[in-house]
Amino acid sequence: MHANVEFDAGTKTFASGLLPDLIAALRRSRKGDLVAVISGNPSIGPELEAWCRFTRNSLVDITVEEGRSCWVFRHGEARQNVGEDRPVGSRLWLYTNFDCNLSCDYCCVRSSPTAPRRALGIERVRRIAAEAAELGVGEIFVTGGEPFMLPNIGKILAACAAAAPTTVLTNGMLFAGSRLEMLRALPRERVTLQISLDSPTPEHHDSHRGKGTWVRARRGIERARAEGFRVRLAATVSTDAEAEEFRSFLDAHHVSEENRVIRRIALRGSAAQGIALARADLVPEVTITAEGVFWHPVGAEDNDLLVSREIFPLAASFAAVRRAFDREFEHPRRLAKIFNCA
Repeated sequence: MHANVEFDAGTKTFASGLLPDLIAALRRSRKGDLVAVISGNPSIGPELEAWCRFTRNSLVDITVEEGRSCWVFRHGEARQNVGEDRPVGSRLWLYTNFDCNLSCDYCCVRSSPTAPRRALGIERVRRIAAEAAELGVGEIFVTGGEPFMLPNIGKILAACAAAAPTTVLTNGMLFAGSRLEMLRALPRERVTLQISLDSPTPEHHDSHRGKGTWVRARRGIERARAEGFRVRLAATVSTDAEAEEFRSFLDAHHVSEENRVIRRIALRGSAAQGIALARADLVPEVTITAEGVFWHPVGAEDNDLLVSREIFPLAASFAAVRRAFDREFEHPRRLAKIFNCA
């Protein structure tokens, strides 16, 4: 992880001069910058984490190489996304696959046409959906990769929709042929299509997703609406100016607040810049992939957000996430924020 400011702490600890170095590093950085602390003394880790919490700076990465540790923290808190608190477990995320027809340069899980599929599979999805219904899950979100790459996505979405209202996140470019027929068979009142559109005009969208993708996304939006589906538009933006530009575009096209999502790029996966998000920054949303249960969809292949390799029983997975979140509440100045992906 690239840091804006980096210093070698040598053998210093908080009892022997590390604190002034940390303060000096903060003075050399700006809010939002990443600061790296390198040391051969792993014992400073717990104290450094406690200092980050106390000063409201977020520890976002820890690596060890050749006997030396590197702690990276962000100067200042994560920007808070608009959203209301929601109970842990009320929303459930499923990564059905990780392969995609696009290679977006900020994808938080590194999806691409060459990424291994790592499919969750219809049998696991059916069991998850059945157990989720028993647990009172209010919403299911299906994402990837591009879910419509899967030949059985229709069955997957039908199983989820039978358990709870379901939203599928898609780039909207594959609504043709057999996939369109699968789409037409789904219950309109239970399935929402969240389609990615990053800007009012092609330039910004295409710069991240590939030439011609904006036009194809717009066609997908119109196709989905013509088929009678509720469509939610989702933009991933780099700046407040881009966010405001997209809001104006949505206002002009009479897109209601509940049918729009505007989120900042997260410094995860393929992204070279964005908001650095650690577990302490995120209100958990139970996320399941073929590899296990994760804290939040924004880091669904990152070990720091892995909660359990065991998916079943689902009640145990939910309980594990809740226990982990309760431990965050033990700290007197909790940092967790809503970071909406949908």
